[in-house]
Amino acid sequence: MISIEVKNLTKSFGETIALDAVDLRIEPGELFFLLGPSGCGKTTLLRGLAGFNSPERGDIYFGEERVNDVPPYKRKTGMVFQSYALWPHMTVADNVAFGLKEQKLSRDEVKSRTAEALMAVQMADYAKRKPNQLSGGQQQRIALARALVVRPRCLLLDEPLSNLDAKLRNEMRQEIRRVCKEYQLTTVYVTHDQKEALSVADRLAILDKGKVLQVGTPQEIYRRPQSKFVANFIGDANFIKGTVLDAGGGMASVETDLGVLTGVVAQSVKGLKPGASVCCVIRPESLQIETFQSEENCISGTVGGSTYFGEVAQYEFVSRETQLKVFELNPRFLWGDRDQKLYAWADSEDVVILDV
Repeated sequence: MISIEVKNLTKSFGETIALDAVDLRIEPGELFFLLGPSGCGKTTLLRGLAGFNSPERGDIYFGEERVNDVPPYKRKTGMVFQSYALWPHMTVADNVAFGLKEQKLSRDEVKSRTAEALMAVQMADYAKRKPNQLSGGQQQRIALARALVVRPRCLLLDEPLSNLDAKLRNEMRQEIRRVCKEYQLTTVYVTHDQKEALSVADRLAILDKGKVLQVGTPQEIYRRPQSKFVANFIGDANFIKGTVLDAGGGMASVETDLGVLTGVVAQSVKGLKPGASVCCVIRPESLQIETFQSEENCISGTVGGSTYFGEVAQYEFVSRETQLKVFELNPRFLWGDRDQKLYAWADSEDVVILDV
């Protein structure tokens, strides 16, 4: 296992800045995700780690080794591409063994390590098949085995599940996590799929316009976003503007058009004082609809519309011409009378106070 560290990494393509002074440290054995919208720089950063592009400024370290000038084939990384890039004329076993043969290893070692890699991804019974005889999920496993067989120092994954249907993606998420942890691989994984990142990552970084906006565990990123961009990008969120009434001890009370809201002040907000303009962020599942008022964070209104999905009901809760999203898990009935006065409330721990 090795750590990966990038310092002040900057990369441009013409006048477009793809990476803007990026600093990151990935711990040994960590499954680290790069997440962000298209064009945010996540794939450019991954390809920089692999050695496929060179930065204008900054450094990349694998452990204590600076690898800026080390060519890709000497970095000892394993990479899984979005397209899998399997050789169609080769069998599964030959695809997996290709990298070992290029290293001029003995026939016995190639055979044993290929068998080991296929066992790791549960594809040993498919060794003699061609790629076109496999499903998308099976091809993805073979691409993973081919990366593992060379015993890389780190594993780099570029949206490996984007070509699979929803059910297969769910299955392969945990399979990839299992293999990475079993092999104790430091892994960097690029995706645009939020669910994928939240369910698999040890930690993740949110990027936008070449900059790292926030790094943390899935729980930290989701429950304690440090900016409106991160809150809006990861999951659904309600944004309610207001003015600070008082603040202290990491908490603040905010006067809004919907009433007074109390919540946790984000670490990114410094020197918060009464009168400051802020934004309250509340996740839809943190709001609960009731017929009675609660003591804090209580918003009165009506249900303007509902959508039933079985395990969850989604509501449009309307308060003083402001529309809020509310998600109710395991709904036993639907709130649907538009003339019924109702109340939506959230615990103060589920309200995050951010800069406007």
